[in-house]
Amino acid sequence: MPPPPPKPGVIPLAPLGVDHILGGAFATMRRYAKPLFGLTFLGVAILAGLTLGLDYLAYLSVKTQLDRIIAAPRSVDWTDLRTVLIAFGAVWVVGMVVSLVASSFVQASSAATLHDAVLGRRAQVGAVWKRAWSRTPSVLGVTLLLGLVVVVPLVLLVVLFGLLLAAIASKAPLVAFSLFPLVMLLAIPLAVWLFVRFSFAPAAAVLEGASPVTAMRRSARLVRGAWWRTFGILLLGGLITLIVSLVVNVPFQLAMPTPQPYDLSSAQEPVSVTEVYAQILPSMGRSLVLSTIASLFVQLFSLVFMPLVGSLLYIDQRIRREGLADVLMRAAAVTEAPGGPGTPEGPAAPGGPEAPGGPGTPGSVE
Repeated sequence: MPPPPPKPGVIPLAPLGVDHILGGAFATMRRYAKPLFGLTFLGVAILAGLTLGLDYLAYLSVKTQLDRIIAAPRSVDWTDLRTVLIAFGAVWVVGMVVSLVASSFVQASSAATLHDAVLGRRAQVGAVWKRAWSRTPSVLGVTLLLGLVVVVPLVLLVVLFGLLLAAIASKAPLVAFSLFPLVMLLAIPLAVWLFVRFSFAPAAAVLEGASPVTAMRRSARLVRGAWWRTFGILLLGGLITLIVSLVVNVPFQLAMPTPQPYDLSSAQEPVSVTEVYAQILPSMGRSLVLSTIASLFVQLFSLVFMPLVGSLLYIDQRIRREGLADVLMRAAAVTEAPGGPGTPEGPAAPGGPEAPGGPGTPGSVE
């Protein structure tokens, strides 16, 4: 029997099976929980704090209009409604931008932590933060480009849905209903195919220091010929995330008491939003707090687990096609040597500016 491949970190340095990829993701979360979940929690906390702060400011700016709408919901003035929509619409736009930045930072921090986990090195939170933050703009660019690429077929679906409604209005329902399933069969698989084809781009942007466009090209090149395998493992990772979400959230949802409704008709004078929530929330009690904690746990798990699975798939394809295992073995050997990477006096990590091949070329990782 040949000797087993070396395993300095969470995965063996050889072509990976499904068990190695999923097991490596769980092992990374277990051994490197501090940088992984610490930075992820920080990103989620900043996003939540900023969102709540903006929501509160928007509420204060339209409090009078909201009170009038709640007090007389059947005679809403369009001016009041427009003011409320503009205020909370602006908050939603800012929240989406901040959410994209936070999501990109979490993906970058997951890939940066995995870089050390594969080599068996200790990952310092500060070092992972610097590496992830420096690559966040590139990952954000990948996210925006991937969103545009995937949205194109979905926009086509929306346009053709509008044509469907127009056909129904013109009394040609048979043609419309025969066209819509065909469009669904074309647009949704195309969006899924594009998503899987470029699913390695965030990992390439972090581990190779690639620009967004270069990372997209690298992903397309690595996925070519392995699309179904990549799709199957990503789907399996998504199913695991869904199962964890159901196992954690469903018991709390079933145990949560039904909030007591607030009867606006019994009020002698106009009520405010604060008074409504002041009566509803106390009835939720401890269950609401526990449910919020469970939802936060599920969110942290999903934000970390899927990027790890995608990054491990990326490493697996580079091991199979580009001989990355040899580069990782040499890097792991340098790591274990006195004064190697991971110690204050050690040299630069493999694939850095001094390393042969540099970032973005086959056979190197940053």
